[in-house]
Amino acid sequence: MKARHWVDFLYAHPRLTFVMAGAFFILFGVSSVNLFVLLQKNVELFLDYGWVVVEDGALQQFIELVGSAYLSLVFYLLFKVCERILVERWTVKRLRELNATAPSK
Repeated sequence: MKARHWVDFLYAHPRLTFVMAGAFFILFGVSSVNLFVLLQKNVELFLDYGWVVVEDGALQQFIELVGSAYLSLVFYLLFKVCERILVERWTVKRLRELNATAPSK
């Protein structure tokens, strides 16, 4: 299914879009909690002890943290899509009314 079909579906179902926006917002928050701090500490570990920490799993942890960061980004983008659809849907009627009553030039 193409992305346009998903947008059309979400536009046609505002309540579902609202619920999904809330879910993606919560998932974004949960997946990004302390992410910056953990990444910073992981990089500091590498800087302090060098590649020796790879044997202790620091490289795997770093890759998992970067993966979590991208997952968090996906949740944020999905939230923004839902938000944009809701804002456009809620404001389009009023904008059409304003444009219809505006004097033509």
